[in-house]
Amino acid sequence: MTNTLAPTRRARGTVLAAAPLTIMAAAIIAPSLPAMREDFADTPGSGLLVRLALTVTSLAIAISAPLSGIVADRVGRRPLLLTGLGLYAVSGTAGFFVDDLYLLLITRAGLGLAVGGIMTAVSTLITDWFTGERRASFLGLQQAFASLGGVVFLPLAGLLATVSWHAPFWIYSVSAIVAVFALVSLREPERNSPAAGEGGRLPARIVGIYVLALVVTLVFYMAPTQLPFLLEEFGSGPAVVGAVVAGSTLTGVVGALAFPRLRRRLGPTAITTVSVALMGVGWLVIGTAGTVVQVVAGLLAGGLGVGLVVPNLNLRLAEAADPARRGRVLSGLVTGIFLGQFLSPLVVQPLVQGIGIAGAFTWSGIALAAGAALAALLSNRNNGKEAR
Repeated sequence: MTNTLAPTRRARGTVLAAAPLTIMAAAIIAPSLPAMREDFADTPGSGLLVRLALTVTSLAIAISAPLSGIVADRVGRRPLLLTGLGLYAVSGTAGFFVDDLYLLLITRAGLGLAVGGIMTAVSTLITDWFTGERRASFLGLQQAFASLGGVVFLPLAGLLATVSWHAPFWIYSVSAIVAVFALVSLREPERNSPAAGEGGRLPARIVGIYVLALVVTLVFYMAPTQLPFLLEEFGSGPAVVGAVVAGSTLTGVVGALAFPRLRRRLGPTAITTVSVALMGVGWLVIGTAGTVVQVVAGLLAGGLGVGLVVPNLNLRLAEAADPARRGRVLSGLVTGIFLGQFLSPLVVQPLVQGIGIAGAFTWSGIALAAGAALAALLSNRNNGKEAR
């Protein structure tokens, strides 16, 4: 059966408060990367390993999310969320005390396990609670809060990084406060029990959504992994880096809040096409930028695209998933998003070495814009055939 009890205002607020923890998990240390690279200069391969300190969290999320989906469906959303919040606080703040790069990578992987549980639990709770337009509206609100967390915490991380690259790790302690509210306000929603032998293959369209999420995130995550070094070439310090990277999350809020209204006017394919096109234009602007202001303009466009595409993909999966398997289906989107984050520096690094950071942004933007144009062309052609 589906949940018949509407969530309380406190329960809704708790879920929205947990949303920013996912987007800020890895990116919060982005302003610290240049200082970390200098501090660990004697460690072999430190240039790549420091970047991986940002993205190993994403790999751990990608690997653990399917397990989190199973736990959400069989054990419950509330226990998964509470466990994730506790682990988040411990593993996140541990980075403040660590001076060994390899040990730091281990704590960052623990943070990833926590985020996989939090993000899966939050998404499934929302889709359990709401249907139809209310579901679309709250998914948009969830993404807006996630992006708003970046607006608040990334500049704060930049300021703290001017003191010490260790200092931003204290920001992760916020999850302990959210955990207290989750403990007292959330109840486990009623849901269908998983049927025996219900496994089977996922439909191709669901797998396609996962792949799209991976590709879009892989390109978008060039912002926290590559921009600190591009902005360093402009002479920008950690505080400026934090503020600039936060620009993408600022327009992410706008895109997410606009999503429910746009969803009533455009189909999911059209929204995806617009989102990818915005990212393509934004990255092209960054790649050809001659000033920090132009970089910010490109990030604003790209962030708007991400703010639209994430709730759109979430909604498409929620509508396609059987309630008894909702946790597992939505956890696949978490895997796609964060696998893209992890792969981003690995895939982009050969481009950076060959044509530079600016060139990597330029050609990534061209590829996204071309993909969006092709998708629009194919969509119009299919619509024309259906009209005949």
